[in-house]
Amino acid sequence: MKKRLIAMVLSASLAAGALTGCSGSSGKETAPAQAPAADASKESEGQAGSQGTADASADPSVDLIFTSVSVTGDSHTIAMTAFAEKVKELSGGSVTCKTYSDGTLFSSENEFDALLSGDADLAYISFPTLATQSGLEWCSMVASGYFWSSYDHMTNTLNGELGEEIFGNIQSQINCIPMSAFYLGSRVVNTRNKEINTYEDMSGILLRMPNSETWLNLGEALGANPTPLSFSELYTALQTGAVDAQENPLPTDVSAAFYEVAPYIAITNHVVDSILPCINTDTWNSMTDAQKAAVTEAMEYARSVNDDARIEEEEKDIAFLEEKGCTITYPDLVEFKEKVQAYYTNHPEQTETWDMDLYDRIQAMAN
Repeated sequence: MKKRLIAMVLSASLAAGALTGCSGSSGKETAPAQAPAADASKESEGQAGSQGTADASADPSVDLIFTSVSVTGDSHTIAMTAFAEKVKELSGGSVTCKTYSDGTLFSSENEFDALLSGDADLAYISFPTLATQSGLEWCSMVASGYFWSSYDHMTNTLNGELGEEIFGNIQSQINCIPMSAFYLGSRVVNTRNKEINTYEDMSGILLRMPNSETWLNLGEALGANPTPLSFSELYTALQTGAVDAQENPLPTDVSAAFYEVAPYIAITNHVVDSILPCINTDTWNSMTDAQKAAVTEAMEYARSVNDDARIEEEEKDIAFLEEKGCTITYPDLVEFKEKVQAYYTNHPEQTETWDMDLYDRIQAMAN
């Protein structure tokens, strides 16, 4: 899919020269946004750089800002740096990128607004954020419990042809463009002082969830009492007992050291989670075709860096957590899936905005 995009971008570039789209405030005509596709090609036609992209070294300089709340050492933070280095290389230095991790520039509550306004050019955005902060309510189903059957199901769908359709739908309605879907991890539950062995064990637990309706509904579906709380406040809240539990992928659990204050870990895998690196539409339109090709290929490179590291981390994290004295339990996932899906069935008001045709198409792709 990215192969088609880059070939199209480069052929246009060769035919018409390097064209720069400008924002409306410049007084120049702005070209329609063209969504980046999901699979970069290294054999694009036209004048090629070292990685197969057109030469963008003489194009007007573009300075990008990439913001994230991911912590130092997390694979998504590492992927940001990988993107910045690769896009500078592929563009011949005409595109540079400053990265800000750990929520140092924008918090989880305001990074989406920063992206839409152009205060940030790139940010990791979740489907629940799209559902609750942009009016794309159907996006909530993508983060519902047991929606994805596996990592392969998720990445092959979102980074394939159906993903191109999904991302095109999103970009047609808001001022940003999803460029890819990075693996966030399969989410598990940490508790402060209680093992989780059955679905009923979740009853009464104050489970921290991100502050969006989609996540809070998921907390209820898991049988807990969902408590909205910022990620930056979570460690202290677990430490003081303001919440009883949290749910995140294992690599996040380790990198944020939640296991230190919530050492009981249940492998529920209730969401095979993804995060979308999105670019502001006006920023995208301000670049030449060759620069767009460089950004697209660099983001695909960053995805491979992130996903490879994330999968490797998950394989190592169980052993690491056991060495740290944590208690690991493996609840019956069939029971959890049945209970969670029954919750959604019994609360049709939470699913009435879902795109059921898309839901069925995605479920048909499960491996």
